[in-house]
Amino acid sequence: MLYSAAEQVYREVKELILSGGLPGGELISEGEIAERMGLSRTPVREAFLRLEAEGWMRLYPKRGALVVAVAEGEAEHIVDARQLVETHAVRILAERPHAREVLVARLRVNLEEQRQIAARGDGAAFSASDADFHRLIVDAAENPLLATFYSSLRERQRRMTAHSIARDPGQLPRILAEHEQLTDLVNDGDADGFEAAVLAHMRRVHALNPRGVAR
Repeated sequence: MLYSAAEQVYREVKELILSGGLPGGELISEGEIAERMGLSRTPVREAFLRLEAEGWMRLYPKRGALVVAVAEGEAEHIVDARQLVETHAVRILAERPHAREVLVARLRVNLEEQRQIAARGDGAAFSASDADFHRLIVDAAENPLLATFYSSLRERQRRMTAHSIARDPGQLPRILAEHEQLTDLVNDGDADGFEAAVLAHMRRVHALNPRGVAR
């Protein structure tokens, strides 16, 4: 698919933010991105304005664009929301054996993808696959309102996970093992076990203590 120059810049810069290639707090310039992508500054300016409107950047005239860092308390709020939605989905699926069986098959395909990504140590790709793993659980409950809400968290979830993996790349095997545990709990229809396990999983990945405060 062909994109306009501004759309191309928007997509590529946003992906750098979500994957951790442009960390929060970094100041970048239109000229820097324009030179990197071989474009004029006009589409870069348009893309930056769009990213600012979405809350990913803060623009400072004649200085550049600041990549907005994860806000204080944001990780806690996202973990709370994800735990509620994912656990609710598993409770629904506990009463739907066929849907649960289909989901488990999809999760195991995703797990194999995660194993391959982890083997090559690609943290950015792993964070995207991680987000897909959790989204599969929510989508399987077939509640379009919850699925739409959960999708709105995906980009922030990806960014948090990419940051966590960059901080501690050695945790990839542990994340994968915990995903396997969550898959087994879904397979068993054990919503209570899943609720406790997914919360512990997210707290470990994002280095949150039991009260949700970053260590």
